[in-house]
Amino acid sequence: MPLNRKVGYVNLSTGEIEVKPISLEIRKKFLGGRGLNAYLLYNNTEQGIDPLGPDNTIMFAGGLLCATLASATSRCDIMAKSPLTNLLGSTNMGGFFTPELAWAGFHHLVVKGKADKPVYLFVHNGEIEIRDAKNVWGKSVTETQWEIRRELRDEEVKCAVCGPAGENLVRYANVMTGIKNSCGRSGMGAVMGSKNLKAVAARGTMDIKIAHPSEALEFNKRFIHQITSAKVNQTMGTLGTAFIWGATNSWGGVRTRNFQYNQCEYADEVEPEALDEICAETMGPYHMTGCFGCQVHCRAQYKIPSGPYAGRYDEGPEYTSQGAFSSEPDCPDAETLLTANHLVDQYGVDNLEIGSLISWAMELYELGIITSKETDGLDLRFGNSEAVIEMIDRICFRKGWLGDTLAEGGIRASEIIGKDSFEYLIQVKGMSNLHSDERSTPGLALNIATASRGSDHLRSRPAIDLYHLPEDVLRRIYSSPVPYDGPLTSEHTSYEGKAWPVFWQENTFMGVDSLGICKYHTTFLGATLPNFEDWSKVLYYNTGLEMTPKEIWDAAERSNAMERLFNLREGLEREDLKKGDMLNHRYFDEPARRGAPDVIGSMLDKDRFRKMIDEFYEYKGLDEAGNFKPETLERLGLDKEPTHLL
Repeated sequence: MPLNRKVGYVNLSTGEIEVKPISLEIRKKFLGGRGLNAYLLYNNTEQGIDPLGPDNTIMFAGGLLCATLASATSRCDIMAKSPLTNLLGSTNMGGFFTPELAWAGFHHLVVKGKADKPVYLFVHNGEIEIRDAKNVWGKSVTETQWEIRRELRDEEVKCAVCGPAGENLVRYANVMTGIKNSCGRSGMGAVMGSKNLKAVAARGTMDIKIAHPSEALEFNKRFIHQITSAKVNQTMGTLGTAFIWGATNSWGGVRTRNFQYNQCEYADEVEPEALDEICAETMGPYHMTGCFGCQVHCRAQYKIPSGPYAGRYDEGPEYTSQGAFSSEPDCPDAETLLTANHLVDQYGVDNLEIGSLISWAMELYELGIITSKETDGLDLRFGNSEAVIEMIDRICFRKGWLGDTLAEGGIRASEIIGKDSFEYLIQVKGMSNLHSDERSTPGLALNIATASRGSDHLRSRPAIDLYHLPEDVLRRIYSSPVPYDGPLTSEHTSYEGKAWPVFWQENTFMGVDSLGICKYHTTFLGATLPNFEDWSKVLYYNTGLEMTPKEIWDAAERSNAMERLFNLREGLEREDLKKGDMLNHRYFDEPARRGAPDVIGSMLDKDRFRKMIDEFYEYKGLDEAGNFKPETLERLGLDKEPTHLL
C-alpha cells in the first residue's frame, strides 16, 4: 500500500541510519510530500542554524500518490533551511525519481550532518546505504547519473543530484534529476554540497498495492480526459511552457533589462513557434516528452543548432529560461537561450535566479555602480549574449570577484557591492522575482509578495485572473471545498476580490505538492482542471485513505501554516524588504513603459496593496503584523509544535 512507505533518517556525520513508519495520524494531518516535509523541517532544525552547516536538515520526498495509478504523480519535494534566504528552502520537480523511491520503500528521507568525504545515498528495497562518491564529485548533472548507474550496474537507477554549482556552494544551486528536471529555487543543491552529499540514488522493485484498482483505473480515465481535453494542456503538449512566455510578452508582462521595461522587443527567435521549429529540425517531429505517468508531455527536446555547443542535447527551454536568458538581459536570440539553458542544467543552478542576478548586474554596470574593474574587463551591457554565457560559468565556478559575489545571492551581493545596488534588486525575501511584471495584476503581485519561500509563481498564483472568467464561474471555483461569498471580480486590474483567490490557490498548490501531482493538472492555468473534489476520490481509490475535500483543504492549510511558522521563527517580518511580505519600490514608483493599453502606465498603489495584504492575513488567521493568532494555531492543531511525532 502507498500508506506503508517509510521515512528514512540518515546522519552523515555518524553514519547512523534509522527507518520509521509514517503513522495514519501524521498522514491525515500533513498527507506527504511538501506538507509532511514542512512538519519534518520544523521538528528537525533549530532556530538560527547556518543553512550551509551540518545542523541543517534536508528532506527528500515524494507525494502520497507517487507511483500509484493516479495521473501525473511524479513530483518530488526537497526542503531545508535556505542558504539563499535564511528562511524556508523548498523546491519541487518532476521526472522519475520519486516513483522509484516509492518502489524502493520510501516516501521521505531526512538527512542530517556532514560526511567527511563526498558520498551518495543508495536506496534499494527498504535499505539505505552511504556510498563513496569520489568518482562522481566534480562531474556534471548528467555525467553523475550515468556514472552511478554504471557503478551499480543498473540503468534503471534514478538519481537526485547536485552539480558543480552545488559543490561550489552557489547559494541557489539546484537538485536535479534526468536531463533538466530541476528542484530549483532556494538553493537545495548548495545544502547537498555543504554536506558532501553528491546524490541520492533510488532503485526499487517493491510492489505498491492499490486499494481499489478497478475504481482507480476507471476514475483515472476520466481524470486523464479532463486533463488532456483542456486547451491549455493541448497547447502545452505542442509548444511546451514556452507558449506562456510568448503570450505574456505580447501583452507586456515580462521584465526586460532587469526591470526597466516590461516587454522584450525583436524576440522572434525565442517565440514558442520558432523554438518548436528548432526542436523539430534537430530532434524530429515527435520531440515532446514528459514525466512519469503524465499524458501532457510539456517538455521539448532539442539540440543546440549553432555556436560552440552545437549538437549538445537538452530539454526545454522552459518559460523561466526564456525570461532569464532572453527578456531580462535583453538577449532574444535562440543560440544564447538554448546554450544558457543547457549550461544551467549541466551545472545544476537555478535558471531564474542566475538570469535575474546577471541582469541586475548589467543594470548596475550601465549605471556605473560596478565597473570593468569588478567585471575583470567583461562588457556587461544589456544585449551582450557572450557576457550572459560567460557569467553563468563564472558564477557556477565562483570565478573572479563578480562571479564569486553573485554566487552569494542578491541580498549578500548587494551588501558586498554597496552604493544603491539593493534598490535595483528585484526580489522578495531574498529570492529574485520571476521575470513577469505584476504591476497591472494586483492579485498576482499579492501572490509573489506573500509566497512562503520568497517571490514565487508556484505557491499561490491566481493565473486564471488573466482569463476574465465570468464571476459566477469564479465563484464556483473559489467556493469549493470551503464556501465563500465575499467579493470576486473578473477584472485583473482590481485590488478588490483578489485576496481570497490567492489564499485558495495557496492551499490548492500545497494540496497537490503534498499528494505529488503536477500543478499543470490543477486549477492553475486551466479553470476546468481537477481540484479538491477529485483529489478526495483519487486518494481513496489508490490508497484507501478516506479524506473529504474539506479535510484535504485543512491538511493543506495546516502545512502552509507550518511553513510560515518556520519563517516567523527565522525572522520574517511583514514589511522587511529583505525578509518580509513586501515588493521592491519600483513596483510602486515606476510605471510600465510598454505593452497593451491596460498595461502601459500601470504601477501598484501601495496603500491599496497593503489593504490586500491585511485581507489575505485575515483569511490565514494572522494578526496585522503577520503573526498567527493563538486561536488559529489551536484550530489547526499547531499550538504545541514542535511535537516530534515522527
